[in-house]
Amino acid sequence: MTDSDESYGQFEDICGDHMHHGFYEPGSAAASDSDHRLAQIRMIEESLRFAGVSDDEDKKPKRVVDVGCGIGGSTRYLARKYGANCVGFAISPVQVQRAQALTASQGLADKVSFQVADALDQPFPDGHFDLVWSMDSGQHIPNKKKFVSELARVAAPGGTIIIVTWCHRDLSPSEESLKPEEKALLDKLGSAYYLAQWCSTADYVKLLDSLSLQDIKAADWSEYVAPFWPAMIRCALTFKGFTSLLRSGVEKHKRSTRDAIDDPRVQDGLG
Repeated sequence: MTDSDESYGQFEDICGDHMHHGFYEPGSAAASDSDHRLAQIRMIEESLRFAGVSDDEDKKPKRVVDVGCGIGGSTRYLARKYGANCVGFAISPVQVQRAQALTASQGLADKVSFQVADALDQPFPDGHFDLVWSMDSGQHIPNKKKFVSELARVAAPGGTIIIVTWCHRDLSPSEESLKPEEKALLDKLGSAYYLAQWCSTADYVKLLDSLSLQDIKAADWSEYVAPFWPAMIRCALTFKGFTSLLRSGVEKHKRSTRDAIDDPRVQDGLG
């Protein structure tokens, strides 16, 4: 088991099924554990709304892939919402095993399956899925060009690709790179949260456009996710969160918690 797998156990204790950011109205704050869990569901729904995924019986997705599924919270949610056949995959056998157990316990094993696989080499045929879903996983994947290419390859004609991920800010026309202090912050975050290569939203749009995809939309949701980190910190400092930290090793995790508290740019949405 890797450090990242142990962190997922800690996140499950605090977050439940969903290991991704929540979506909040600007200026709001998560006051309780239930608030940030509802915000995580809201993130899924807002992402689907933004992408224009239909609830219509004839148009809703029938086959869905969850790329970098973690323990399968989004996969199960999408299966329930659309009645779709969903497959999730992650590179971690520990996470996949947990996803399978949770899915069986929730009576969804006939609709949802999981496997160990690599997002840079997906084990699916071309054009297979109506909805290709990647929620808070792209930041962990090193080769963004190959990552996006694989998402496009497995999407069916007329299908939808949704990528919700951490990005650094877009560069201005006069800039060639981020500022040294910004690079230092991203390096710190990368070390604390097992992140790979960083890119901007504009970089993702260029990659998608290079594949001749249609109706490409992008948005910066930093202000909508900013309350999530303070909410996570508060939950981590509750009795349940603290005992979870103790089980997985306080020394191992206190650095990432301290970093999130100390740097206001993290709470402002990495911007």
